[in-house]
Amino acid sequence: MEKLLEQIQKGTVWQFPGGVHPPQQKSLSNGANIARLPLPDKLVVALKQHIGANGKLLVEKGQRVLKGQALTKPVANWSVPVHAPSSGVITEIAPKPSAHPSALPELSVVIEPDGKDEWCTLNPISEPKTLSHTQLVDIIHQAGISGMGGAGFPTYIKADTKQKIDFFVVNAVECEPYITADDTLMREHAAEIVQGIELMQQLLDPTVCIVGIEDNKPEAIAAMTKAAEHNNKIIVQTVPTVYPSGGEKQLIKLLTNREVPSMGIPADIGVLMHNTGTLYAVQQAVYEGKPLIERVVTVTGNTIHKPGNVWALLGTEIKHLLDCQGFSPVPQQRVVMGGPMMGFTLPTVRIGVIKTTNCILAPDHKELAEPGPEKACIRCSACADACPASLLPQQLQWFAKSKEYDKLQEHNLFDCIECGACAYVCPSEIPLVQYYRVAKVEIKEQQAEKIKADRAKERFDARKERLEREQEERKNRHKRKAPAKSDDEKQKVADALARVKNKSNDGNEKSAVAAAIARAKAKKLEGQNTEIEPDNSEVAKERALRKEQARKYKEQKELSEDATTPDDKKSAVAAAIARAKAKKAAQGAQTNTDDASTAPADDQKSAVAAAIARAKAKKAAQAQGAQTNPDDANTAPADDKKSAVAAAIARAKAKKAAQGAQANTDDADTAAPTDDKKAAVAAAIARAKAKKAAKAAEQPDEPSLNDKSTSNVKSEESQTDSPADDKKAAVAAAIARAKAKKAAKEADKIEQLDESNSTVEQADNVKSESSEADSPAENKKAAVAAAIARAKAKKAAKEAQQTQSDEDTDQVAITEPETPSEATPEQTAAEKNKAAVAAAIARAKAKKLQKEGNDQS
Repeated sequence: MEKLLEQIQKGTVWQFPGGVHPPQQKSLSNGANIARLPLPDKLVVALKQHIGANGKLLVEKGQRVLKGQALTKPVANWSVPVHAPSSGVITEIAPKPSAHPSALPELSVVIEPDGKDEWCTLNPISEPKTLSHTQLVDIIHQAGISGMGGAGFPTYIKADTKQKIDFFVVNAVECEPYITADDTLMREHAAEIVQGIELMQQLLDPTVCIVGIEDNKPEAIAAMTKAAEHNNKIIVQTVPTVYPSGGEKQLIKLLTNREVPSMGIPADIGVLMHNTGTLYAVQQAVYEGKPLIERVVTVTGNTIHKPGNVWALLGTEIKHLLDCQGFSPVPQQRVVMGGPMMGFTLPTVRIGVIKTTNCILAPDHKELAEPGPEKACIRCSACADACPASLLPQQLQWFAKSKEYDKLQEHNLFDCIECGACAYVCPSEIPLVQYYRVAKVEIKEQQAEKIKADRAKERFDARKERLEREQEERKNRHKRKAPAKSDDEKQKVADALARVKNKSNDGNEKSAVAAAIARAKAKKLEGQNTEIEPDNSEVAKERALRKEQARKYKEQKELSEDATTPDDKKSAVAAAIARAKAKKAAQGAQTNTDDASTAPADDQKSAVAAAIARAKAKKAAQAQGAQTNPDDANTAPADDKKSAVAAAIARAKAKKAAQGAQANTDDADTAAPTDDKKAAVAAAIARAKAKKAAKAAEQPDEPSLNDKSTSNVKSEESQTDSPADDKKAAVAAAIARAKAKKAAKEADKIEQLDESNSTVEQADNVKSESSEADSPAENKKAAVAAAIARAKAKKAAKEAQQTQSDEDTDQVAITEPETPSEATPEQTAAEKNKAAVAAAIARAKAKKLQKEGNDQS
């Protein structure tokens, strides 16, 4: 640092890359003093003349304002007020064309001066050293001072910087051709500028202050050197005349050999810079109390008869300046605000002067010719050589044309100071600066949209987190543990539990439920988080008791059914009626089905009707057989024939009824083809059972007959000599024949009984199959009813067999009168043996039928 200071004090100047040497043309305007112009007819004061936000409007249309009166009030960051340049009346507040290449409308206050030029109350400070840092910054802020040499950065922001400043640089280079505003200001007001420098030294406390002036301004250099003699911290340094040495970064490099980093500011390297016009405005605000309402403007060009520098009130129309300096326009005249290198052509001369306006150039066609048509780049690299920021202008131009904004930023587009040196040296006359300006605007808009989107996303995420947090809080609010209960509340809960327990001992179901509810409430009051399980012990006990009662009732019912005497002849009728009722109940319980199920229902009814008819016929036959008494059989042999005839008639009726039922079944089968297979299967089963029963009846009879013949042979051998033995043999043969006939009849009856049982079972099966899809409860009921009916039918079969055995005994008694009296005891014993054999056969058949019924069920 000390070595650098020594070099600076010796007058060492460093170099920056690039730069050009255009014609200066400064002698046109720097030969005369700064002139005062008459008041214009109107003043168009734009509310925004700086970088930052507009201030709040304090005046209204028709209001009279004084010179120096504030028109706006700063309300936001980087906001500075504007003031009335002269006293007068506000005639309009409306958007007007702005001093910008786009000429976009900006809100402006139009003042019609009254000619009095009456000042508002001013507050000058004779001893600014007595002011605090904040007071001094506030004075600069309220005076509306912003940078008057370039971008219009608010001065109070720079004055209030918190960073350590080593070098305070005063930019008095004024390198742009034609412009001499700062030159003449330093010549005439060097002392005021030095006072402004000292005020900034008071605020910033820099190590040293360097005033940089180009070597083509000797009078200004002399004036500033003389004004700063008393302050050894102010160094006036002469720099070579090279454009753009007046650029901020370039001048810092020239005077301090420090480089501002890319996308950085001078304060980052301990340097702060102000323009001479800005420092003069600071001195006027503090020492005179005057706000910034006027500035020095250079009016020059070949079309101006009296080129020079003038004090222009802010808001003065450009036309007024040109007219006062003798403007003689040429065809297709151009009027440029600023210099020929960095200025821009105005769309109209009805635009007011602003704080950054330093020159109005009105050249003729020879002085500043119109640029020719753009040609292709020849890659001569002249633009890169002239660039003071060491950029690649041709590369940037290609990226700007293709709108590759990412690559533009990678190549440091925003380091470009838009000095125009690249376009000045371009042989293809490519307007490079215009490409850069458009690209910068589009990139800024893109970044603004991205910032807006990021903020919207942040708001969305914040809202989402807030909603989730609120939802979680609502959930946790319900999970919070209840506060601790007092002893009185705990005692109340205990008493309630005791009452519930006493009520639960009564065995009342309601009391059990109430006890469960009470326990749940008690646990909830106690703040327990565990789940409450109700006490169902009482309900379980009552359910078990009901099951036990139902089981006992079922056992009693089964015992009562088993206890019925097999000799009861009415049991057969009851069995048939029970089967009919069970089938009818099963049919009544069946739900209404569609048309497809009508035919199977008719088949079931016909089968049941056939079974009932056969049962009635058998019952009639048994009743007729029972009417015959053994005593009557001995006295009336002809009654046996009648009974046999009656039995035959009964069997014929039964067969006829079975055939009618079979015909009905066939009709039902025809009406419902879907049940043909079931009917055929049922018929086959019935025929098979009949044949099986017949074979079973024939097989036991043969051994009995053989045994009987063997016994007869033995008797014949033992009694060959007796003539009565022949009669006995004949009687035995007759008895054997009678027994065979009776066995055949018995087989026929058993076959008919099997057919009725099979028919009933088929009906039950059809009924169960049709009702399986309806409900499990009805299927179970039907199955129980069918089982009871089969049991009763089997009992009736046993009774019929016993009755048949009695009839056999009666038939034997009928044949006894034909035998001699000596053979009667032997015949009676033989008949008893035969009856015992027949009874055994009947029991075997009954058991076999019972097994078959169980297998089918």
